[in-house]
Amino acid sequence: MLAETLAAIRPADQRALAEARAHQDRLTKPRGSLGAMEDVAVRLAGAAGACPPPAPWPAALAIFAADHGVHARGVSPWPQEVTVQMVANFLSGGAVANAFAAQADVPVTVVDVGVAADLPDAPGLVKHKIAYGTADLSQGPAMTVDQAVRALEVGIVVARGLVAEGARCLIAGDMGIANTTASAALVSVFTGKDPAEVTGRGTGIDDRTYERKVATVRRTLQVNGLAAGAEGRGSSVPPPGEARPLSAGSSPSEALRALAAVGGFEHAAIAGFILHGAAARVPVILDGMIAGAGALVAAALDPAAIDHCVAGHRSAEPGHAVTLDHLGLRPLVDLELRLGEGTGALLAHPLVCAAVRVMHDVATFDAAGVTEKPV
Repeated sequence: MLAETLAAIRPADQRALAEARAHQDRLTKPRGSLGAMEDVAVRLAGAAGACPPPAPWPAALAIFAADHGVHARGVSPWPQEVTVQMVANFLSGGAVANAFAAQADVPVTVVDVGVAADLPDAPGLVKHKIAYGTADLSQGPAMTVDQAVRALEVGIVVARGLVAEGARCLIAGDMGIANTTASAALVSVFTGKDPAEVTGRGTGIDDRTYERKVATVRRTLQVNGLAAGAEGRGSSVPPPGEARPLSAGSSPSEALRALAAVGGFEHAAIAGFILHGAAARVPVILDGMIAGAGALVAAALDPAAIDHCVAGHRSAEPGHAVTLDHLGLRPLVDLELRLGEGTGALLAHPLVCAAVRVMHDVATFDAAGVTEKPV
């Protein structure tokens, strides 16, 4: 399934991109006056291979939930059972993501891809559990490569189902206590940045916990052979230094190994979710740090997948800005959010819709009989 999905992905259509830019310049407004909104509309035209691009509605949000063995290292003040409790909150409609989704008229699907508990059946819950949480990534690989592939394919299956049900825009959310630690490790590996540069305070940790979190990410890279100079060292306590980044030409097998070593089941599922969106030419609005880490995995498997993504917002997590820069994406919203769940992407969805509506509804200078500014 993963191979078939990757084979179906195509990069942005250059002809559609050129037509969209030219169309923007003919609309009854000064050229460039809509700023980033114009860029979004052009981007979606290239992704769809059509100008104007299809309307990115209705949208659908999938929240991928999973637990993390690294929680045992004391990297989060929240108990692990909060993951399953928040899943129940999503299903009952009581979370911030539910409120934002209701405002944007976006249905919510919750996907158990690795929660460390058995969840009762409930409307809106899809069960694709790979395992009861990952292993402790600071002691060795978080999962096997086979588990990583299965989790990627969960994301593909979920995206495929939502598109089949009529979704024309996909939004990926997440839930998993300690998942910003795994996210920082993924960002460090895929961008080559030092763990201290990409590790943030997540749900709000004190200085002592933050120092422990950074040290845990360093140890994770070292133990899994992903730190610069880590080959053959065998030490459980890494020296200071940057990660050994995966090059742009890294093979899919290298990307999968890195994902399995330091990622989470939800990161893998989000990557698969993005890959199917790209294969189906349905845009994906990215959320914050966790979705960004998943996007880095998707980009490593096929860089063209990112042509089909829009950065919904910039998270307050430092690693997210690094991620967006690495992916070449410009965020639509910057409100210092750091919640996850898909909240930032949900806030951005109306902006994405408005950007495309301009392409469909605004008259050109010729059609409106408006005199254009002399060149």
